[in-house]
Amino acid sequence: MFFANFMEFNVIKCIFHEEGKHLLLMNFKSVAPMQPSSNVLFQRIFFCGIFILLISCNRASNTSDLPVVRLVTTEGDIDIELNVKQAPVTAKHFLEQVKLGKFRDAQFYRVLQSDPGGTYNTGIVQGGVHGTSVEIPSIPHEHTGTTSLTHTDGTVSMARTTPGSATGEFFICVGDQTPLDYGRRGTADSLGMAAFGKVIEGMKTVKKIHNLPARGDRLVKPVQIRKVIVL
Repeated sequence: MFFANFMEFNVIKCIFHEEGKHLLLMNFKSVAPMQPSSNVLFQRIFFCGIFILLISCNRASNTSDLPVVRLVTTEGDIDIELNVKQAPVTAKHFLEQVKLGKFRDAQFYRVLQSDPGGTYNTGIVQGGVHGTSVEIPSIPHEHTGTTSLTHTDGTVSMARTTPGSATGEFFICVGDQTPLDYGRRGTADSLGMAAFGKVIEGMKTVKKIHNLPARGDRLVKPVQIRKVIVL
């Protein structure tokens, strides 16, 4: 091994990027050649140290205690953090449906890529069990005026018609969609939509889906959600 003949090395650092992954940077410092008899012991100690640091880095990269679900789609994976603290009604409802397997045959089928007025809803990818036989109960409308969440890039929110009609249809914001917050003009009743989570990894997949061919607001070929799992 290329490092077997050195006794000292500098501290290994963990660097995190926005996708939550880490890189290990190792700077070795040559001091004195080791005796052959000590090579095996050194290697064991070295690898034990690396293992401990890897575990520490992984723990540090996910300090949030909020549940995370992964949408495995035909276009890639999307990891969503569910804010059960600030939006307990909506987030826990979504998590429960995931655990019940209700999204097994779900799909992304709707996108809003532009608006005739050019003001609202220019970046939305919507999915759920629409068009299937799956039944999901409705929940009370938990608007952003009570949760203090907001519809920014990557926010996950419940789709609805009237307040209290949300079941299992959800959407992901692409770009700033704060007009969908409570008290804004993005909805006819100004009650806004119920944000309950955010994409923590996989926005490239979301944007890829958002840019797929569509007729009006419907994707020409819906994107299948193969499964949703709790991480």
